[in-house]
Amino acid sequence: MTCVVAEIPGKVSRIEPVSAKIVSEQIEVLAKSFPIAAIKVGLLCSAEIVSAVAKTILDLEKMSAPRIPLVVDPVFVATSGDPLVDPAAIETYEKELFPLASLITPNLDEAGRLLGTKIKDRQSMYHAGKELENRFGTGILLKGGHLAGERAVDLLFTNGKVVEFSALFAHGVATHGTGCTYSAAITAGLAKGLSSKRRSVRPRNS
Repeated sequence: MTCVVAEIPGKVSRIEPVSAKIVSEQIEVLAKSFPIAAIKVGLLCSAEIVSAVAKTILDLEKMSAPRIPLVVDPVFVATSGDPLVDPAAIETYEKELFPLASLITPNLDEAGRLLGTKIKDRQSMYHAGKELENRFGTGILLKGGHLAGERAVDLLFTNGKVVEFSALFAHGVATHGTGCTYSAAITAGLAKGLSSKRRSVRPRNS
């Protein structure tokens, strides 16, 4: 638990972070009590918390062989469009947490925030994902649910390859937390020993 959020689908009213010290203690007591096969990180709403989590995970890695898979869901923007973290926290994600990640799972708004650009179609998704993979040196799952169209398209960039995942949009659903569930499911698969490596595909019209 990194913060308490007052929200409903479509609106975030208030966020209160807990202390960085208690965040670190939560991770440490789990690591001392249970074997850890994979780690997923979600909303970290302050630079101090991001830094504390990165340091604690780095300490875990020093004691673990092989390296524990780490999935980072950079929850910068709520489904409603409300910002959830400040610029200093995003900068700390980039400098301290992303270098430890096995996979980063931004949506289009979050990827655009990292790149300083607007991602408006599948072609710009492809170029954004490649740039993020090159910049951070790790796998990128770029979630395209914010694009217009009949299908939701996600692109996985890993080891220089690209894999497309596509499905029909489920219209009329008022919910939030889908990206959190998605990254948690991926983390569970990695914990079971599944690989994120898949066959590559070329982008359309490239």
